[in-house]
Amino acid sequence: MTRDEKNELVSALTEQMREYGNFYITDTSNLTVAKINNIRRKCFESDITIQVAKNSLIKKAMEAVGGDYGDIYSALKGSSSILFSKSATAPAKLIKQLRKSGSEKPLVKAAYIDSAVFIGDNQLDTLVNLKSKEELVGEIIGLLQSPAKNVISALQSGGNKLAGIVKTLQERGE
Repeated sequence: MTRDEKNELVSALTEQMREYGNFYITDTSNLTVAKINNIRRKCFESDITIQVAKNSLIKKAMEAVGGDYGDIYSALKGSSSILFSKSATAPAKLIKQLRKSGSEKPLVKAAYIDSAVFIGDNQLDTLVNLKSKEELVGEIIGLLQSPAKNVISALQSGGNKLAGIVKTLQERGE
């Protein structure tokens, strides 16, 4: 690979890291061509971009983007594939699905999700269960609305009783 090709690849990786904001670094070494092609097809179907790159080029792309990647640099060893997705959980769900079909790979080396760093394959279940920003905001709004709805509901259901009590108290006061 020439220097220009490497620079082009680093630029492409940098652009994808900025565009997607989420990426997984995985180990797909020692897989047959058929299994790699199956993974690529499943990635395409799930709207996930997969790219095989040298660790040094991935590191240069992360440095070009900037930000705090924590211990991800230490995970850049051996053969690496990088998965990009708009959804933070889609690659984790795909990896879990591939594992159910009998494949022990791809292994998760590291993941970068909205500025959070996850290191190691033992984080796969955590990554699968992550909630998106939209889901979290929806839950918070639901929690905030719940007490207000309860108060309004109680006032509405007891409205006639309250009016009766107020009227009785007024009559007694006269």
